[in-house]
Amino acid sequence: MTSVHPRVFSGLAIGLLSVAACAHHTVSSTANGSLSMAAPSPDPRIGLRAGLMNAAEASWNMRVLSKTAPPAEFLGKINSDLAFSGKYAIQGSFNGWQIWDISNPSAPVLTTAYVCPASQSDVSVYRNLLIVSGEDLRARIDCGTEGVKDTVSKDRLRGVRIFDISDITHPRNVGNVQTCRGSHTHTLLVDPKDPENVYVYISGSSMVRSPSELPGCVGAPLDKDPNSALFRIEVIKVPVAHPEQAAIVSSPRIFADLVAPARHGEPPEDIAASHKIAAEARAKGAFTFTVHEMERVASPQFIDPMLDSIIKARKGTGAPTAADSAALRVALQGMVDKMVGADEGPAKGPRPGPTQCHDITVFPAIGLAGGACEGYGFLIDIRDPAHPVRIGAVSDSNFSYWHSATFNNDGTKILFSDEWGGGGQPKCRATDRREWGADAIFTLVDRKMQFQSYYKLSAPQTPQENCVAHNGSMIPIPARDVMVQAWYQGGISVFDWTDAAHPREIAFFDRGPADSTHMSMAGSWSVYWYNGVMVSSEIARGLDIFELSPSAFISQNEIDAAKTVHLDYLNTQGQPKFVWPASFALARAYVDQLERSRGLSSKRISKIRGELREAEKASGAKRTDELNEIAKVLDGDASGSSDASKVRMEAATVRELAAASR
Repeated sequence: MTSVHPRVFSGLAIGLLSVAACAHHTVSSTANGSLSMAAPSPDPRIGLRAGLMNAAEASWNMRVLSKTAPPAEFLGKINSDLAFSGKYAIQGSFNGWQIWDISNPSAPVLTTAYVCPASQSDVSVYRNLLIVSGEDLRARIDCGTEGVKDTVSKDRLRGVRIFDISDITHPRNVGNVQTCRGSHTHTLLVDPKDPENVYVYISGSSMVRSPSELPGCVGAPLDKDPNSALFRIEVIKVPVAHPEQAAIVSSPRIFADLVAPARHGEPPEDIAASHKIAAEARAKGAFTFTVHEMERVASPQFIDPMLDSIIKARKGTGAPTAADSAALRVALQGMVDKMVGADEGPAKGPRPGPTQCHDITVFPAIGLAGGACEGYGFLIDIRDPAHPVRIGAVSDSNFSYWHSATFNNDGTKILFSDEWGGGGQPKCRATDRREWGADAIFTLVDRKMQFQSYYKLSAPQTPQENCVAHNGSMIPIPARDVMVQAWYQGGISVFDWTDAAHPREIAFFDRGPADSTHMSMAGSWSVYWYNGVMVSSEIARGLDIFELSPSAFISQNEIDAAKTVHLDYLNTQGQPKFVWPASFALARAYVDQLERSRGLSSKRISKIRGELREAEKASGAKRTDELNEIAKVLDGDASGSSDASKVRMEAATVRELAAASR
């Protein structure tokens, strides 16, 4: 799947999920904490035993702290994205959301299971406010489970819900903001210049709703109606003290003047296989449609509301007739074309570019955002939060669906992921090209993006495993760009992209397929580093928590330094800037890096380590004097080092330690 709404088809797979009655812990097939620079060979991720809750597992340079199954209300539902506040992990789901107390990451405790069906319930949090996305045509304002059958209804929620979670066990819905295309994802922007308000960028990717349901919604292409709800995002302003006053304050048209980019299409063998599967399904009465050469089988969850609408339009009741089904078969392809933008734009000339973003990551510390916008990666100026401005756009024929963006900590690079196949297909097979369904890494020079390389999961996955690049975050390893990323049933990959042209995997975790007989939705939707651990939202299996193990790539001192970075909350699409407090762990981490880069001689490295040990044992004026002397000598080391900037970082850290010792 390319520009198609990425969760349409993964949502259609809900009915395929089956959940085992109990969870079984398994043993990793490789030892953690390898000090070898070589990846395990043969790769232990290949050939893992299948199973929903008892699949075989493989890990390298990381270890599992806990695996927690979903509560009963969420079994068989799709878990989605994560946000964090204090000791809590908030996990979205197509059936609502769950709040976990992860203060003991080895034994998470369910605090709240809030049933509120919607696609896809992306979550973000700020202070006492929880914001939840809704795009599903059946999502109700009252969070009811009966759905919304009417084509036009005052009961439907397509936009964002706002909850007060001051009492986290009893959330209160304090506001809703409706949008014309719903909210597939959203991004919460905290403007350091405006602490009284937060801003929410809405990425809505569904069809435009009827103006009879929400006045002002226009589904015509922009060249036919300047008020079109296409080719724009929505900006919602939320007064923190009065969230009930939240409202759309602007609808920036950040897609203007772009044309449809070149795409690589689908492998011929996949196209042929899709036609065969669709033909077999049609023979049994199923509904099918085509998107970018691939024929799809629509699930009952997708079709039933449409049949209900046809019945109501003819003022009928009961089950759909043969004529109703025939009418939908005729209309379905056009409806899907409209949903994915295939019918948009002028009749002549180049086709227009994307009509929406899938996700936007804001980095307030540098005043920029990265927009993953269907066929393009955007660089966006967000210094005026209510009026973001696109300042750059890149396309790539190797990319199918620009899905998410991540900056490195100093804002000199940006990484985009490509969700080829939409998350519901196996795109990490041995036959799939390495450049497809991967990450693209760019450097930022004068606020312009310059391509450097691709990164893709190195272990081939089976045709029974949905797998493609998905959500991840930076890990605060000082002075390095290290990221943890989810790959659905491809598992979790930790990789170093400090050298943007040569990214390298340095840790991983993977399970066998959820089912060995057919493709069944499961795997890590997102995995984020938060206060010392990596938390993964497992689509079918619940919540997983991991930690890094020391290895040849990351030392224990670097891990300890990362753990000194404490966040009060985290929305990964509102990327924070990491700041490391001065500590002996940080000083030792820099020494480890200097040893790895051979920035100083082994003799000098050994001496610095000994001096730091002695200084740490001392106290008061003695510690201050010893640390200042170490820093003074390091100043001299810098001039002769091949890694002078790192030596200066070390000297600065040691001086900060000295100042703190006074």
